[in-house]
Amino acid sequence: MRADNSRHIIDAAQRRSEFTRSKAIQAIRTLDAAGELVTFGTVAKQAGVSRSWLYAQPDLRTEVEQLRAAHRRSPQSPVPARQRASDPSLLRRLEAANDRIRRLSEENRQLREQLARALGEQRVAKIRTHPRNSDPEHPRSVTIIPAERTSP
Repeated sequence: MRADNSRHIIDAAQRRSEFTRSKAIQAIRTLDAAGELVTFGTVAKQAGVSRSWLYAQPDLRTEVEQLRAAHRRSPQSPVPARQRASDPSLLRRLEAANDRIRRLSEENRQLREQLARALGEQRVAKIRTHPRNSDPEHPRSVTIIPAERTSP
């Protein structure tokens, strides 16, 4: 009677299947990270597998189709799907930017008030150090009136 070696064959086939899947997954990630178009052909070529095998793997097929569709919607965006910001993340960044704008606006308002106060104090100090500027007999500005013409 022959020994049953089918267990070893099944294990080898399982390891080969897992290795093939990991190559395909790695190819998808590499193409996406590089910002390249992810299609069944490019993944199959990069991973060294057949396109028909990719079509037969439901999870890999779904991922390739999603990445391909995303690339069609925004071909100018070479940002990998893993690095694209989610909507909640974008909303949080917007809220943070709005908070920063509010703080900066308040700081600008305070600085304007301080500047106006400092300029006012500077003007008062200048008037106090030069009393003739405040003397009504010697005005700071003089208006020149044109002389009357006499006829010859």
